[in-house]
Amino acid sequence: MKRIRSFLLLSITAAAAALAACAAPSPIGLVDVNRIVSNWPEYQSDQSQLLAEERSIASRRESSGQKQRDAMALQRKYAQLTDQLSQQIRNAAGTIATQRQLKLVLTREGIGYGGVDITGDVEKALNITEKASPSPGT
Repeated sequence: MKRIRSFLLLSITAAAAALAACAAPSPIGLVDVNRIVSNWPEYQSDQSQLLAEERSIASRRESSGQKQRDAMALQRKYAQLTDQLSQQIRNAAGTIATQRQLKLVLTREGIGYGGVDITGDVEKALNITEKASPSPGT
């Protein structure tokens, strides 16, 4: 009889602990990078500038060697801008994670479910206004 009581008490305690763990907020934050870059004017401006420079290089009447050098310089510029923007996102996400006591922040891409979406908070930290999504069928 004592064994049954002990087993039941242990089972109830384990079940209560499991339910409490399920109810607790997730220590993992998620950031939707695609949403951020599609709404971020700074990113959009940089992309437009890089595309214009790429077209300019392609349309110039220069030697292929000069075009290659210019293209390599543009690639370096792209890498530098990408690093800067990525660092801004990481810094904002890190600040939000600290404020919300998250242990880990991942990108939304490839994550099926779970985690706490902090994309909106990161956008606010970067002064990004979300664009309205187009209505289905329009």
